[in-house]
Amino acid sequence: MKSIGYTAVLTLVIGTSALAQDKTFTMSAPPELVESGLMKHIVPRFSLKTQTRIELTEAISAGAAFGSDGFIAFEGLDQVWRFNPGDDPDAQRFADWLRSDVGRNTIDAFQVDGVALFSSEVEVEQVIAEITYDGDALRGEEVSLSYCGRCHVVSDKNRMNSIGSTPSFAVLRTLRDWEDRFQMFYVLNPHPAFTQVADVTAPFDPTRPSPIQAMEMTLDDLENIMAFVQGIAPADRGRPVQSMKP
Repeated sequence: MKSIGYTAVLTLVIGTSALAQDKTFTMSAPPELVESGLMKHIVPRFSLKTQTRIELTEAISAGAAFGSDGFIAFEGLDQVWRFNPGDDPDAQRFADWLRSDVGRNTIDAFQVDGVALFSSEVEVEQVIAEITYDGDALRGEEVSLSYCGRCHVVSDKNRMNSIGSTPSFAVLRTLRDWEDRFQMFYVLNPHPAFTQVADVTAPFDPTRPSPIQAMEMTLDDLENIMAFVQGIAPADRGRPVQSMKP
């Protein structure tokens, strides 16, 4: 494979000079990407289509650049390549072309000795960080039974003593936003009417006292509850609903 060296700026021009003067931008690419031959393959095709002149340089100060920033353009040479068009409208047009069917097909069609080196189909593995809570789960169960057990089924310990119309903790664990629901339960109705979290919630309006015995808890209590709830197995909601009443 023939290597392309950088003496200053490598300029690839397609189209008439008059139009090229009106449409031009500078784009940087790492040497290995240029030396692969891909740039000589795709740049002229884009220029022929748009009459846009691209000055290709190794200088990282160029506004438009292939590298680790920007949107995913393609993969090859054992890595995923991103493209950042910067603010230049012509470079942004090139970015749109890269993501178009024509641009993607152009990338996929590039071969060296009959072997495709790059692909516009990029599978990106998503890593989802698991959030864990460092509270005391045993204490969290005690607090949940004391504060929440009068309405919700918290565990087998109060399965027969809750209000049937309220979801159990196990059912709430099946929801995608279960963490938000538990962490912010005190702002979700009807909880604000009878819940006080130290240093978080405002005192009750004296003219509108709690309709039931107020729940007064701390952020440590809430952290312990979260530690307990994260260990609860989500309910199997595929089974027929069964009454908890005798």
